[in-house]
Parts: sequence; C-alpha cells; structure tokens
Amino acid sequence: MGRVKTTWRHTTLLVLAITLHNFPEGLAVGVAFGAAAAGLPSATLPAAIALTIGIGIQNLPEGMAVALPVRRMGASRVKSFWYGQLSGMIEPVAGVMGAAIVIVARSILPYALAFAAGAMIFIVIEEVIPESQHSGNTDLATLGAMLGFAVMMVLDLAFG
Repeated sequence: MGRVKTTWRHTTLLVLAITLHNFPEGLAVGVAFGAAAAGLPSATLPAAIALTIGIGIQNLPEGMAVALPVRRMGASRVKSFWYGQLSGMIEPVAGVMGAAIVIVARSILPYALAFAAGAMIFIVIEEVIPESQHSGNTDLATLGAMLGFAVMMVLDLAFG
C-alpha cells in the first residue's frame, strides 16, 4: 500500500498518527472493563487491569515520541511536554465510550475487541516497526520490542 501524498511535515504526521492510534488503545481498555462489569465469563477485572498497565507502560515512550520531535522543531520544553500529554488525552474518552458501548450492547464485544486489536496491529506494522528500523538503531529497537512483548506476557500470566 503506497503512502498518502501530503505537504504536512513528518513530525506533524507522527504526532497525528500517535494521537489517532491512542483511540483504539483507550477503546480496548474500556471494552475490557466494560466486559468485566457486564459479567462476561471470559472477561475478568485482573485481565482488564493487566491490559491497562501494559498500555500505560508503553504510553511513556509514545509521549516522548511526540514531545521530542516537537522540541526539535523549536518548541519549549513545557510546550513539548504538553503536546506529549495531549496526544494521550483521547484514551480516557475512548475508554469511557468502549465501556459504555459494551455494557449497553453486549453483543458488540467481539467486534469491538477485534477492531481495537486490528487497529493496534495495523499501526505497529505500518508505522512503528518501519520507523524503529529507520535511524540505524535496529538492534536496540528490536530488543525493545522483544522486551515489551516479554513484559506483556508476564502481565498476562500474572493477571490474566
């Protein structure tokens, strides 16, 4: 699939992509808590908490991935920090929406989880992996991905 042609700067596109991909992350957390609240047997509170912790851990580097390019463009430290914070503000909104939708319409749960998972996988494959291999730090990027996977597996086994 080819890239969309645009006059937007790479930094603007990166900030927008990270902000947009925070929506399905928040949706996934909301759906997990909504499913647990609805009493679905396959959904548990510890599993929802593990998902929240995992997404919370990876939000720190995401915020930095927004703040550092903004800082490089000449923004102040405070402004760069707030751009990083604001990029994640869509997550709680999406979380509330996801929980409400699942509680109101239980039958949508499998579709909501599939959408959230698919959106996150798409962003990782389309944006994150190519970007991580771009600047010559391929070994460090790969080790970071492996460490992140291991942390999520530990969380899944501990809480899931």
